[in-house]
Amino acid sequence: MEWNFLTAEKLAAALRAGEVTSAELTDEAIARIERDDKAINAICVPDFDRARAAARDADQARARGEDRPLLGIPVTVKESYNIAGLPTTWGMPPHRNYLPAEDAVQVSRLRAAGAVVLGKTNVPMGLQDIQSFNEIHGTTNNPWDHGRTPGGSSGGSAAALASGFGALSIGSDIAGSLRTPAHFCGIYAHKPTLGLVANRGMVPPTAPALPTELDLAVVGPMARTARDLTLLLDVMAGPDPLTLGVAHDVTLPPARHERLRDFRVLVLDDHPLIPTGSAVRAGVHRVADALADGGARVERHSPLLPDLSEAAVLYTQLLFSGFSGSFPLEAYERLRTLAAGLGADDRSLDAALLRGMAFSHRDWIEADSRRQLHRHGWRRLFAEFDAVVCPITPTPAFPHDHNPDLRERRIDIDGVEYPYLDQLVWAGLATMPGLPATAVPAGRSPAGLPVGVQLIGPMYEDRTPLRLAELLEQKIGGFQAPK
Repeated sequence: MEWNFLTAEKLAAALRAGEVTSAELTDEAIARIERDDKAINAICVPDFDRARAAARDADQARARGEDRPLLGIPVTVKESYNIAGLPTTWGMPPHRNYLPAEDAVQVSRLRAAGAVVLGKTNVPMGLQDIQSFNEIHGTTNNPWDHGRTPGGSSGGSAAALASGFGALSIGSDIAGSLRTPAHFCGIYAHKPTLGLVANRGMVPPTAPALPTELDLAVVGPMARTARDLTLLLDVMAGPDPLTLGVAHDVTLPPARHERLRDFRVLVLDDHPLIPTGSAVRAGVHRVADALADGGARVERHSPLLPDLSEAAVLYTQLLFSGFSGSFPLEAYERLRTLAAGLGADDRSLDAALLRGMAFSHRDWIEADSRRQLHRHGWRRLFAEFDAVVCPITPTPAFPHDHNPDLRERRIDIDGVEYPYLDQLVWAGLATMPGLPATAVPAGRSPAGLPVGVQLIGPMYEDRTPLRLAELLEQKIGGFQAPK
């Protein structure tokens, strides 16, 4: 039997029933990687010897009567997570030989749940791109079209899942880094509520692995089905024990509804700052039609929706203010001079980016206060709706573009070019207020490329968009393996 594309849920059932061993699953996954990954380049740091040993241990544990959520299931891990004995480089050449001393907290949780880690997946340099390439490990290709990117920064994980290299993966997201690769590769991903999932050990090379509270950034699960996302989120969720001194168990509220016809959904397909490409718009409409056909209440407009333009500017400022905090003082002062020269009427996202990088602490406090008003707006909206359906980016996967200056790159939307970084506005819609968002497949473009949408849910109610994702999967289908 071909096991590589089965869900984690089905693999767990087969392992429990004795239909297959973890050693067999792991050997088959490794054989597939060795056969197919030369063309994809998703697995940048294989760990096959330790994976085989972990699989043997899992089989012995099961023979003793043990059962854990992921016992014996092969998985991958984004390169940016520390794994003891393997390099963590974030694609940065000066750190190509850096070896962390201990596992990231999420790697520890995977192992405690019984998962077999096959290796690490590729990323862009510093995790700072919507693609996945770097000087150390090269370029990861989209399994649907090798001339296109799988997305970033969790692009290696998405490409691995779409290629059948393991049943699950873990990634991270500050600018769509879980959701965009899922959209580009036709898989599922979930950006958890901000702070729900401990992030210790998902740090740049040589940085201490401390239990910090990040602004905007989260870590989260990737899978080939919605139910597998929930399975993996349950393993990952919970505070860092170093912070609270307690176990990581956490109880999330149940999904608001179990049936499609009970959901109240707001559907968005237009953004005031960037057009939505026809292929993505069609995916949004496909989901909206399926919801309506299933009896859900579907609305296209609401006065309760926070202002999308202001949200995009605020997100851009907060995002890039975080990046500039580590710049040398001289570079920061140059940015302040450039920002001071901007016209007061320049409300472009490029101007917001520059102003954000030049933020003072006072500026950040003011922006954070405006963020709290947006959070309050979302709370009011989610009193009337259960989820918001919207794009993840304006287009399907685009061709590789390795221009080192991201501000010089352009994104082609139905034949018209727009600034490359402007495509982040949809990802930022959920990121800025810290809301959970589930990326789901929504069909394919006329060119045969995957198209996804995101389901944004209420804060700390992650199970609501996850359940809606599961119901949509039953209604319109989900992951399909590339030919």
